[in-house]
Amino acid sequence: MEPKRWPRGYIGTNHETIGSSFKSVLAALKTPEQVLGAAEVQRLHDVDPAAWYPVGWLLALVETLHGALGFQGVVRLGRRRFELSHRARVVYASARDVVYGIEEMYRHANRGEAIGGWEVRAFEPGRAELEKTTPHHCAMEQGILTAALSSAQCPSIVTQRQCFRAGADSCIYTIVPTIQGERWFGSSPPPGS
Repeated sequence: MEPKRWPRGYIGTNHETIGSSFKSVLAALKTPEQVLGAAEVQRLHDVDPAAWYPVGWLLALVETLHGALGFQGVVRLGRRRFELSHRARVVYASARDVVYGIEEMYRHANRGEAIGGWEVRAFEPGRAELEKTTPHHCAMEQGILTAALSSAQCPSIVTQRQCFRAGADSCIYTIVPTIQGERWFGSSPPPGS
């Protein structure tokens, strides 16, 4: 990977990501050749969804998409990435499942040493907060979160209050559900009950 600023604790030794992550790039684009060029599109078509590839390639692709499609285009990529890499593998019954399962999702699709991760900072009625120290584009991660929350039938507003891309040492996401109750907490009682 090219030298750049990384989140706190990220070193990325042998960091690889699963091929389905690359397939999501193609799935998120209507005309991939116009954005990425024919050679890169062919390279993506040749990816084995179950094989592992250097994360630097995916990070560079996402930066290209951000430049061409903007923030919302990268959010859309994150949604497709959830659909292709996680939706069929794990069923989420509540927002709690998503919030406490995002670290496992990350580990399923990424491997290596010192590759960062996710930490739950708060989960309470009407609000959750997550800290991210992965190198992945924040908009893509936001798309993964919103798609996972929607799959749990708990649509939520996901915002970012700090970002390593803007100089912070990590990213902090706040999640506010549009509905409360069992879809937020699941069948277990709220924390502190």
